[in-house]
Amino acid sequence: MGVKLEVFRMTLYLTFPVAMFWISNQAEWFEDYVIQRKRELWPPEKESQRQELEEFKERIRKQREEKLLRAAQQSS
Repeated sequence: MGVKLEVFRMTLYLTFPVAMFWISNQAEWFEDYVIQRKRELWPPEKESQRQELEEFKERIRKQREEKLLRAAQQSS
């Protein structure tokens, strides 16, 4: 039983990675599943969303600069 078990284990060890590689490299599966799922999770940005994000970043930057300026003035 020892040799048969080892042959089975070696076959399993070699077959599983090859099968996973083959399945994951199917172009149809990739296009249908992965790209669709990516678009569901991260939809394309809209220009208004990007603009709002930029404005938010600018407000936060100005707040930080004002805070640092006040701290510098108080310590002087």
